Amino acid sequence: TGGHIEVLLDHAENSPVMNSYQTDEVGDMAEDTDHEEEEEEEEVPEDLADLPPEVQRRHILVRAFYMMGAGTLLVLLFSDPMVDVMSEIGTVSGIPAFYISFVLAPLASNASELIAAYSYASKKTTKTITIGLSALEGAAIMNNTFGLGIFLALVYFRQLEWSFSAETIAIVAVEIIMFFIARRRVLTVKSAVIVACLFPASIALVAILENVFGLD
Repeated sequence: TGGHIEVLLDHAENSPVMNSYQTDEVGDMAEDTDHEEEEEEEEVPEDLADLPPEVQRRHILVRAFYMMGAGTLLVLLFSDPMVDVMSEIGTVSGIPAFYISFVLAPLASNASELIAAYSYASKKTTKTITIGLSALEGAAIMNNTFGLGIFLALVYFRQLEWSFSAETIAIVAVEIIMFFIARRRVLTVKSAVIVACLFPASIALVAILENVFGLD
């Protein structure tokens, strides 16, 4: 019986239908690989596509430093006026300036990271999605960990009045949750929903800590 089964299996594996299926499967995999390579090649700017690789690299580095410098200059020019505008909006509307800045400032400061991550993820390749996630995680680290560290250093060295307990607790809580989420090897839609809910949840946490528990 076992010999008959082996003969049947060998016959099935060598049949034209099975060979055709395997050929189609290999062809689909090759097409997907070629499609990913074509999409990754599109990352090179069109005006640099015909240049040698070394020249491309040099021009891309120069352009990147130029754009980063221009962006830093714009931040320096418009950061103080933006803070004044948000404070004035809070004064006119009667809403605490913290809540105004907590909603509007991230939309303005993180719009570039969001658009870039969406552009990478829309290509639907492993490399581009990894780049998109890395960019978002890097932005989160810069905005929360690095920004909070600078803020705490300013409060300490300049002996400023401390009235940010609720805000600090909310930021640290979000960082702890994001630490465990970022360590996962597989991220699902459920993970995305949890991350998206952290933003309104942090605002609600600050409101509860200030209005219910009386923290400053």
